[in-house]
Amino acid sequence: MSILGIMLSAILTDNFVLSKFMGCCPFLGVSKKISASIGMGAAVIFVMVCSTAITYPIYMLLLLPRSLAYLQTMAFILVIALFVQLVEIVLKKLLPPLYRALGVYLPLITTNCAVLGVTLLNVDHFASSATFMEGYGKALLYALCAGIGFTLALVLFAGVRERMEYADIPKAFKGIPATLVAASIVSLSFLAFSGMS
Repeated sequence: MSILGIMLSAILTDNFVLSKFMGCCPFLGVSKKISASIGMGAAVIFVMVCSTAITYPIYMLLLLPRSLAYLQTMAFILVIALFVQLVEIVLKKLLPPLYRALGVYLPLITTNCAVLGVTLLNVDHFASSATFMEGYGKALLYALCAGIGFTLALVLFAGVRERMEYADIPKAFKGIPATLVAASIVSLSFLAFSGMS
């Protein structure tokens, strides 16, 4: 897979939220304001890239050679939890308003299936690369672009939700029903990118 192919795939055609439907909890919960969406997106990008930077070598150099690949999910979740705690401590200390805006969704990054999905897909897609460093570089790029795609989906949907605040929506559709309908329409718009594969 080429570098451009990895980037387009992770950001647009195989967007984790809008195509794979992973990470829908923060997508629906944090997307009420664009500022909170950008903050959550930045946190997810950081956790995805840092987790990949640690989990890929753990899998390739430690688990795989010792026939312990069945422990990958547990090991990956522990690494992800470590970086989520780091993000939580830093945000609580340096950016208390953003920390409060993200609320319960910040610690939930640990169990965010998009983050775990990126780490698992990285070892599936890139473990068979010619060299370790080639696979490692592609895995890091994929994680970065998957995080950018996650942030893009979050910010786009936050913009839609902010506009919906001023729309004349029928009473029966106000709240969660309108949010789910809007999410499905945004998701359908990303379906157009599937022809790019």
